[in-house]
Order: sequence, then structure tokens, then C-alpha cells
Amino acid sequence: MNTTPLIFDPETTALLVIDMQRDFCDAGGYAAQAGLDVGNLSSVIDRIAILLQAARSSGMRVVHTREGHLPDLSDCPPKKLLRSRQAGAEIGSRGPLGRLLVRGEYGHDIIDALKPLEHEDVIDKPGYGAFHRTSLESILAQRIETLIICGVTTEVCVHSTLREAIDRGFACVTVRDGCAASNPALQEAALAMIAVEGGIFGRVASTAEIVRGIRT
Repeated sequence: MNTTPLIFDPETTALLVIDMQRDFCDAGGYAAQAGLDVGNLSSVIDRIAILLQAARSSGMRVVHTREGHLPDLSDCPPKKLLRSRQAGAEIGSRGPLGRLLVRGEYGHDIIDALKPLEHEDVIDKPGYGAFHRTSLESILAQRIETLIICGVTTEVCVHSTLREAIDRGFACVTVRDGCAASNPALQEAALAMIAVEGGIFGRVASTAEIVRGIRT
């Protein structure tokens, strides 16, 4: 395990906040309709707010992502649509917050507590990974070398994005207490995968460790 203290250069580091949307964090959204524990997913909001404050104070780049599809669902793979239907939360169907996982709907947007600032990038992604069919790579290529990754869900969108980032050569730090799995039993397993083979997918650190690294 790498125990070297973390130090982040705000010029070459970005905070990547994954899918902190009403559809995943609100009781009326997609995740709740699919039977996921929204209370567990929303439990990381306060810690992500701390990360955002530290990143913004340092001048670090902040990027938010939102999973969702075009209103006509033309960018939603049929098998993904079928799976959502079988889970009881069909993408595009109407829920309390609007059509589930559809861009422009109230549920698709990021929760008020973590609302992006006007100058911060917001990446709309049709898949689980944030690089798939998005402009994220070109945005980060401007000089970003390190990513601090937080958000939901650990085992799906966080892990998918992490793996895509590693394959693209970014150094990555996943926030242990700043991400949540849909099932708490999956959280530790998903984090443990990162450390195999000497940290094949980067490092895992707490919010407190990362804030110290930003302020150093």
C-alpha cells in the first residue's frame, strides 16, 4: 500500500464529481424506482461538498458528470433500456421528477447542495464511464495529469470512469468516503480492486487526506 502523503498541484489536478444527480440521490428518482438505497447514495453529499470547497479555493479544475439520454433515447443502447425495464425503472418512463435519466428533466440535474458553478464543466454522458462519447478527454488534455474521483455509484460509474482514466494515462485517487455503492456490501470490494498489483487503478484516500493534499 502506498503511504506517501498526497500532494496535489491545482494546475495539473482536477476534481471529478460523478453523477450526483437527483435521479440517483432523491427518493423520487431513477435509483429509488430501481430499488436502490438512495439514503446510502446521498450519504456522501456532505463530504463531496467539502472536497468542492477545497478544490475551488485552490483554483483546481472541477468537472461534474451527469448520466442520461437524449429525449428520443436514440443514444440509449437497446440492452440498457431493456435492463432498466426489467429493474422496474425504465429509462425514459415518467417518474415524480420527470422522465427517468433523460436530459433536461428535473431528475437528471445535479442536486442543489452540489450545484456546479457557472465556469465549471458539466459532462453529459450516455454511458457509465465519463469518457465514453463525451468531450471529457479533450477538456482534461489541456494540462490535467491527476484526477480526484468521487460520486456514485462506486461499483458502476465511478469504477467505469476510473478504469477509462487509467487506460488514458491519468494518475487517479478515488475518495474512499466520497463515493457510495448501490449496495454497501459492494463498497469495500470495489475499493479493494483499486489496490491490487501495487495500485493498478491508482490510490484510495479519505476526504481528510485529500483536503490536506490540496492545501499543502
